[in-house]
Amino acid sequence: MMEPNSPIPPRLLNNDEQDSVQAHRFAHQAMATVFEIICVHEDRDYAEQAAHAAFDQIDRLESELTCHRSSSDISRINRLKPGEDTSVGMRTMECLLLARHFYAETRGAFDISLGSGLEAVEMIPSDSRVRVHANKISLDLGGIGKGYAIDRAAELLQEWEIDRALVHGGFSSVLVLDPPPDREGWPLTISLPGAAVVLARVVARRRAWSASGIRKKDHIVDPRTGLSVRNRPAAWVSGSMESLSAACRGHNLTIPAGISETADSPAAVAEALSTAFMIMPLEEIASYCLRYPGVEARLLMSDPSGASVSPVMVHMSAQSHLEGAALACPAKRGEPRRGDPF
Repeated sequence: MMEPNSPIPPRLLNNDEQDSVQAHRFAHQAMATVFEIICVHEDRDYAEQAAHAAFDQIDRLESELTCHRSSSDISRINRLKPGEDTSVGMRTMECLLLARHFYAETRGAFDISLGSGLEAVEMIPSDSRVRVHANKISLDLGGIGKGYAIDRAAELLQEWEIDRALVHGGFSSVLVLDPPPDREGWPLTISLPGAAVVLARVVARRRAWSASGIRKKDHIVDPRTGLSVRNRPAAWVSGSMESLSAACRGHNLTIPAGISETADSPAAVAEALSTAFMIMPLEEIASYCLRYPGVEARLLMSDPSGASVSPVMVHMSAQSHLEGAALACPAKRGEPRRGDPF
């Protein structure tokens, strides 16, 4: 889904902290990244079978959702000429409906067509078909596809009655279910893009997190203008599974029989929002968080001219609305900063 050599986004997991949790760990390569399942179950063999079933689900999704395989649903859409249509799988249609919803919600800041014309893509869920009305449409589900795969993997784990689990894709997209026994939540970290500088440590339960960011080279482009993001090195979005699901329930889409509600995809929602929040004006992000209580955004802001020495962390939620504080990076890599503004 992602280009193999794309810049490393901010990390949300620290292996040392996860190693402190007495749990089973299973890893799998897919979508040009590493997926990992960390779960608690009395029977390791049973947990391993469940993890492999979840990884098989991710592999099936990659074959449908990637734009890097000629046989995938997305690649077939990208080859269509104006007026042509093609059939797609149920999961592809769900992802496309979700992507179209957040394209509208973010006024085009989140755009899986990267400016090539998502509005010219007609989705026909009742027939499981997609028709295009313009030339050179180029769809790439990218992060939202990865988040969607995490959601489906977590869903499958729960079907196996494994409820104490954490699923992540490439350390930057995380979905946590119930925590291990005697723990308040799963330990996560917020760190700078491409660095071992930890900005904050948090614990989470039944919550999704997503991080987007840039490192040395521009890699997030505003699809509305074609310009690269320069003054926002990183964005983190988090929310309870319920609040992120609520962010989908106003789409007024008629979901036909056989297609499940896309609202049950909190990791995919967090991925879409973290990408959009790299681009949207602060006022629009604050307004969004107010409309959907429980959705939180943390933005690392910097001076595009490079004159500012210390970046500023801005934290927005329905509770805090808008707050900012200068962050002085710790002198030693990996050392947590005291007094973080959250």
